[in-house]
Amino acid sequence: MDDMIIQFEELQDAWLPLVVQYGSQVLLALITLLVGWWIIGRVTAGIQALMEKRKIDRTLHGFIGALVGIGLKVLLLISVAGMIGIETTSFIALIGAAGLAVGLALQGSLANFAGGMLIIILRPFRAGEFIEAQGVMGTVDSIQIFHTVLKTADNKTIIVPNGSLSNGNIVNYSRQPTRRVDLNIGIGYDDDVKQARKILLDLASADERVLKEPEAAVWLVSLGESSVNLSLRMWTKNADYWGVFWDIQELAKEHFDREGITIPFPQRTLHVMTPTAAPAEAAD
Repeated sequence: MDDMIIQFEELQDAWLPLVVQYGSQVLLALITLLVGWWIIGRVTAGIQALMEKRKIDRTLHGFIGALVGIGLKVLLLISVAGMIGIETTSFIALIGAAGLAVGLALQGSLANFAGGMLIIILRPFRAGEFIEAQGVMGTVDSIQIFHTVLKTADNKTIIVPNGSLSNGNIVNYSRQPTRRVDLNIGIGYDDDVKQARKILLDLASADERVLKEPEAAVWLVSLGESSVNLSLRMWTKNADYWGVFWDIQELAKEHFDREGITIPFPQRTLHVMTPTAAPAEAAD
C-alpha cells in the first residue's frame, strides 16, 4: 500500500506541472477559439452591412461575406494550433496536403467555386434579375460560393450549381429596360383579316403601357390547318410585360366575340365515300 502511494506521488510530481502548463494553454486556446469565432461572425455581418450601406451590388454580399468568413476562420484555427504548441509550419503543410486530397475528391465543388468567381467577375446576371438557365426559371435571390439561389414565381427555392451556370446558356429577361410582347391569335378562314388586324392595333393603341415607339404591328405569320394565325407585336417596359400580355389577350377575345370573329379550334373535314354498286354480270 505504501509503495502504491509513493508511486502515485511520483506520478503526481511528474505530470502535475505538465497538466498545469498545457491545461492552461488548451483552456486559453479554447477561449480564443470561441471569442475569435464570435468576432468573425460580427466582422462578416459588419462587412455585409457596410456593402449594403455603400449600395454595392447585392450580388456580392453573400459571396464576399462567405469568402471573408472562411478565410478568417482558417487563420483563427492556425493561430489556435500555434497556441497549444503545434508547429504552424507543419500545420500549414498538413492543411495543404489535406486541401490537395479534398480538392481531388471534390473536383465538382471546385468547379462550382470557379464558376461563382466567373459569375461575380463577368456579371451575366445580378441579384433581383429574372433569368432562365439549366432548364429552370426564377429571380436571382443570392449568389453563394458554390451555388446560386433562385426564387420562382410561385415562391419555390431552386439551388443551381455555379459550375453548370457558368458553362451553360443563360437567358436574362431583366437586363434590358423594354421587352416585346408577342401575342399570337388564330382566326377562322372565313373571317376578315383586316378587321381582326384593326381590332388588335386599336387595343394596343388604347393601352397606356404599350410604348408608341417602336410602333405596334400585326403580322399574318402562318396559314394553319384550322386557322389563320396573326401575331400582335408590341413593346412595353419590362415590369409591364405580363400585365400587358394577359390583359390584351382577354380584351382580344371579348372584341372578337362582339365583332363575330371566330377563334377556331382544331378540326377535321371527313369525306365519307360510299361504295358504288358492282355492275351486273353479263348473261350467258
